[in-house]
Amino acid sequence: MSATRTHDPVQLRRAVLSSYLGSVIEYYDFLLYATASAIVFNKVFFSSLDPLVATVASFGTLATGYLARPLGGVIFGHFGDLLGRKRMLLLSMTLMGLASFLIGLLPTYQQIGVLAPAGLVLLRVVQGIAVGGEWGGSVLMSAEHATSRRGLWASFTNAGAPSGVVLSTAALTGTAAIVGDKAFLDWGWRIPFLVSILLLAVGLFVRLKVEETPAFKAARRESPVRRVPVLEVLRDRPRTLLLSVGAGMAAFVAQATLTIFILAYAVRVGHSRQEVLNALTTSSACAIVSIIAWSALSDRVGRRPIVISGALAMAAYSFALFPLVNNGSTAVLVLALIVGQAVIHPMMYGPLAALYTELFSTENRYTGASLGYQLAGLGAGFTPLLFAQIQQATGATNTFFISCTMAAFCLLAVGCVLALKETHQRDLSPETASERQPATGVVDAGEATSVAGLA
Repeated sequence: MSATRTHDPVQLRRAVLSSYLGSVIEYYDFLLYATASAIVFNKVFFSSLDPLVATVASFGTLATGYLARPLGGVIFGHFGDLLGRKRMLLLSMTLMGLASFLIGLLPTYQQIGVLAPAGLVLLRVVQGIAVGGEWGGSVLMSAEHATSRRGLWASFTNAGAPSGVVLSTAALTGTAAIVGDKAFLDWGWRIPFLVSILLLAVGLFVRLKVEETPAFKAARRESPVRRVPVLEVLRDRPRTLLLSVGAGMAAFVAQATLTIFILAYAVRVGHSRQEVLNALTTSSACAIVSIIAWSALSDRVGRRPIVISGALAMAAYSFALFPLVNNGSTAVLVLALIVGQAVIHPMMYGPLAALYTELFSTENRYTGASLGYQLAGLGAGFTPLLFAQIQQATGATNTFFISCTMAAFCLLAVGCVLALKETHQRDLSPETASERQPATGVVDAGEATSVAGLA
């Protein structure tokens, strides 16, 4: 009997709401740190260093969060596949909320010396582990509760990322406007971090009302004793895992370009920081709707056509993006970011939520989806540094090679998605035969004998 027959529409609505709110809260905290690292932490936690070195050190702590995300995906994926999605999601949300709250209480360098930046790095690692475990569980909670339109329901988790951008940017800029620049640098920056504890309470209240997914319950009945999920993924589905990383990395490279690198670049060519932040907030708000819309369309036409079309469009648009920013007009800047972040990028990014869940079997789906997604996410962590090095080597105003790099990642995504079979009609129930058919079109010896097939 298929597990999907026990699906409850009330639980589906709760799961989707929980996934969206959880993603908003996680990315609010995670991206709040990203913004603060650019405008606050270099002065508060690295004040003994040269200003330029302090900025580099501050961004270095930002990168540690991205490095910790695959670790979080493995840890939470392992126990999520063994113990259940819900337990791990409660833990990931709690870890993120507490880590952000403690950052708001962290003493400065002037108060406790080197223990301040050390504590900041430690809490950033905790944030990275938490967000690494959150995404896979949130997507699975929605996808495994759904009986149809899986792309639509799973996309609300991905829509939480731009929602977090809007919320975190508004929190910092709003606080600075209320208390003033001096007070903001002295103590006001702490307020958005301390507010995390209130968001945590709301998120936990909603998440506690969601039941474990029917697919996981069925898998536990069929296979109550599991081995090590990450080893099963690496042994039985290495090609699928690698293709999933390649399919998603371009979306993260484009995301980092349109939200982080473009901020510094636009300021350098003459735009004010505030107008760039305003343009970023506007495009992020539009992206929320676009992510959901493109993902819903992928339920009708398939994941591959949408993702491939988005990747090809982004490859071409990468050569137009920087000339548009160079125009100097604020209106053109806003248009450039809206087209890139709110129209093209969601085509690449939105359907990934459903796609990743459909590539792995129920027994190791949390691990496989999380690991593939978070390894792809390393592209966002290293893109600003890579592009800065390219500019240093080729000239501050030369963006041709940056565009070529973006286009290369997009073409890599096209190739990887083409190597994967279409997945949008697959049943996520552990009992179905379709789970045991590889999505890459190639069956190796390990895959032929493995119980863990594709969902």
